Amino acid sequence: MLKGKTPLLIALLLAGLGFVVAWSAVRKQAADAREGWKLTSVLVATTDLSEGTVVTSDMVASREVPEAFVTSSVVRPDQVTFITGQKILVPVQTGDPLLYTQFETQRTAERLSTKVQKQARAVTIDAAKTTAVGGWVRPNDHVDVIGIFKDPQTNESVAVTLMENVMVLATGKITGTTNVNLVAENQREYSNVSLLLSPEQVEVVVLAAELGSLSLSLRNPDDNDLMQERGRATIGTLLSGDRMTNLDKKRIKNTLEIFKGTNTAEPKGTSGN
Repeated sequence: MLKGKTPLLIALLLAGLGFVVAWSAVRKQAADAREGWKLTSVLVATTDLSEGTVVTSDMVASREVPEAFVTSSVVRPDQVTFITGQKILVPVQTGDPLLYTQFETQRTAERLSTKVQKQARAVTIDAAKTTAVGGWVRPNDHVDVIGIFKDPQTNESVAVTLMENVMVLATGKITGTTNVNLVAENQREYSNVSLLLSPEQVEVVVLAAELGSLSLSLRNPDDNDLMQERGRATIGTLLSGDRMTNLDKKRIKNTLEIFKGTNTAEPKGTSGN
């Protein structure tokens, strides 16, 4: 009787072996597909959220998803305070990742006055890209303020550095503590800059803006040096080239000193020669 069932047993064995091979192949393909996926944590809704719901911390939770699918608009667990107390603008289902674009942005408005130090003042000047280093000036940067005027005696155009090492409080409506993820893309560009000045400096800036135009030059954050002597650039100095010659010599000298300072180590094999 066993001999009669041998073909059936062999068929069952082959079928089982084929199933195992196929299952292993599927598992390997799945593993290969996941290979290289780095998981990262995001915030998801723990319950269905209807439009207009004010989100609280118990409505969200952390979940891990492949990093390849996470963009800068996805809310991370360490950013939960940015969305709690915020009104959501679209319905969200349980398990859906939360996006900054789903929340109303009006609540992100800040009070600039709280960032002004005592005995200091904030003043705003016009600053297009051409006058704000191509739009690279950011809150908390330090800048010099340059004014361009007409000399009342000669009617000649004059450029002079009015102030040095001035702190930028805000660019448009964005400050150093603004969460830019909650600011629409078209609101991140700016046409004015707010500076932190003393009351006397504010008077100078306001008058200078009335008499001419102002530009900003960007400083290295670690550069606190001030010019010992403030010259001024005129059409005469541009045409004569005397001032530029002296400034070029100074610039080259400083550049060489910086270069030497970064190469102070003695080359190998030169000691004792």
